[in-house]
This record gives sequence, structure tokens and C-alpha cells, in this order.
Amino acid sequence: MSKLHLLPLLVFCTTSLHTCLPAQEPQRRSANSDNLVDDQVRAAVDRGLAYLASTQDKQGHWAQLVGYKLNSDYETTEDNPLPHVGVTALALISFLAGGHLPDRGKYGEVIARGLQYVMSCSQDDGQITQHGTRMYSHAFATLLLAEIYGMANRPDVRDVLQRSVNLIVDSQNAEGGWRYRPFARESDMSITVCQVLALRSARNVGIHVPVQSVRNAQNYVYRSAVRSNERTGFRSFGNRGYSDEGGSFRYQLKPQTRADFPLTAAGVTTLYAAGEYDNPIIHDALDYLDRELITFNNNTSEGAEGAHYFFFYGHYYAVQAYYITGGNQWRRYYTEMKTRLLHMQESDGSWRNSPGPGSSFGTAVATLILQIPLQYLPIFQR
Repeated sequence: MSKLHLLPLLVFCTTSLHTCLPAQEPQRRSANSDNLVDDQVRAAVDRGLAYLASTQDKQGHWAQLVGYKLNSDYETTEDNPLPHVGVTALALISFLAGGHLPDRGKYGEVIARGLQYVMSCSQDDGQITQHGTRMYSHAFATLLLAEIYGMANRPDVRDVLQRSVNLIVDSQNAEGGWRYRPFARESDMSITVCQVLALRSARNVGIHVPVQSVRNAQNYVYRSAVRSNERTGFRSFGNRGYSDEGGSFRYQLKPQTRADFPLTAAGVTTLYAAGEYDNPIIHDALDYLDRELITFNNNTSEGAEGAHYFFFYGHYYAVQAYYITGGNQWRRYYTEMKTRLLHMQESDGSWRNSPGPGSSFGTAVATLILQIPLQYLPIFQR
């Protein structure tokens, strides 16, 4: 297995338009990951990646249900699985997270085919989409291209990447965030975090990202924070009515919109990606995540047809938040997730997902979570 050439992490300028954070990141507790990725984890990841490779279409994509979140359900645009840009990007990112490279090694052709498919979905305006996929998918595809470009200085990848970044920057709205479609007036946390991670990865590999775009997104996250003793709206699962959700982050800036585990993980990850590491709001949010972890997992991971998409996208962000935080919080989180994910894996190597896009989505996210400590992907390095 070939390791990626680890790139130095660059941080966004967050203090003013003319001054930047130091090139090195602030000192934080080490997230000593020795012995966390054990033989059981490696075997589970091997089975998961083999499942993904076996279900990839010869044209390079993974076919899944294309749709969008509707309250706690997943509204599909078609009844049948279609080539899915976002799921394809996530699956390829998971292969990269294991140290696999395009056109090299066991899964080289899998990655190369998938990359070509993703690039073929780039539209004239820069959006990467097919069959009506939304800004989630565009951001995952942009992140994939940035990580690939960091490993292989390919002009064709850079051209598509630059246009996709330009679309993200241009479509940021007055709130400082993004929504399902480009140039929407409203924002939500779950879309905003995807875009900021894509911008962070792109900037890491030399793509121009305006400082003001990142500062505006950072301010959006701060305004989304729920203060202690503040009453918020219904949570996605569990409580009915209103409750004290101090430390969490809201879905939108509207009053009494929901605040829950996935959104809080997204908020912390966004701030980390923007170069903010030591802030009382982040500390309160991590405490909230600690309190909610087991309840959230119990409510979302054991559905009759597989884990809810809230489980997978919540932990896609939570693993990044905890990993960068480090220390005992990281070790407790990863130990819980390792135990749970190993229990949830199917005999064919997949992780089932319903409601949501499907098992390729669940498997891509699960294998990515398990591989984060390997530090092959530049965006997930400390």
C-alpha cells in the first residue's frame, strides 16, 4: 500500500485581511492513536473497501438513491438508484484515507475511474452535479479533487477544482453560509460545513480562497451557537418540545430551529477548518457532544433497514472534531465508534443505510471514520 505524501496543513487567515495565524497550528493535546487501529479494524476496513470496489459501476460511479433530507426522512427524486456524485466522491475519499492512490496499487483503477466520472460531472458554471444532486455533493466532490491535486500535480484536476471553488465562493450568501442550491438566500449548518472543508482543502493545495469568505462562514457558526439555558426547537430524535441545549449549534439562524449532535459536530469542525481551535464556544460544544454521544448512537444506528443517514453524516463530522481535539476525548469517542461500527458491519462488508442514499454511502462513511487515525489524508492531519 502506498502512503500519500503528507502535506503541511496551512490555516486560513482569521485575524484580519492582512494578518494570518501562524503557519504552525496551536499546540494541542496529542491524540495518541497507538493501538486504536487494531487488526479487527483493519479487517473491517478491508472488507468495506472490497465491497465498495465490487459495487462500483464500470463508468466509475456508485449508484445510490438521489435525494435530500426532509425532517427525519430522506425524500428521493427518483425511485431507482442513479449515479451519485456525492457518494462517489465519499467512496473515493475513503480509498484515499487508506493510503491508496489513483492508477497505483490494488485500488488504483477504482480511484482513477471514479475521479474521471466526478470530473465529467463538472458543469459550465463550475458546479459538480448530476441527476439533481445538490451542494452537499458538490462540496464532497471539491474536497476529493483538492486531496487528489495535493498528491498529483495534474492541470486537468486543478482546472475543475478552481471552477468548483469559485462557485462555492461566489454563492456564499449574506448570512455567511450556504444552502442546498447555489446562491440561495438562506443557510444551514449541514451545508455550510461541507463548503468550508472543501475550501480548506483547496487552500491547502494552493488554490486561492478569499479570507473574507472564511471569516463570514466563521461568524455564521458563532451566531448559530446555543447558549446555556437557551430553549431550542425539536431535536431530530428524542426530546419532544423544547429543552436546554446549551453548547449545541442550530440548524439555521431562525428562532427555535433544531439543535442536535450532527449539527454541533459540524459547527466544531467548521471552526477548526477555519483555523479556530481554542474558544469557549468550542469547549462547550465538545462537552455537549460528550453528553449526547451514546443517546444519539442508540437512536440512529439500529434501524430495521440500517443506520439512519443522521448517524453517518453526524459522525463524518464528529470524527474530525474529536480527532483534532485529541486527548482522552478522542480516545473515548473512537473506542465507542470502533465497537459500534464493527458490530454494525454486514457479512458482505457493507454498512446498511436507511433512510438515506444506501449502503455505498454508509460503507464509505464508516470506512472513512475507522481510517482517520492513519493520517493519510492531508485534510484530516493535525
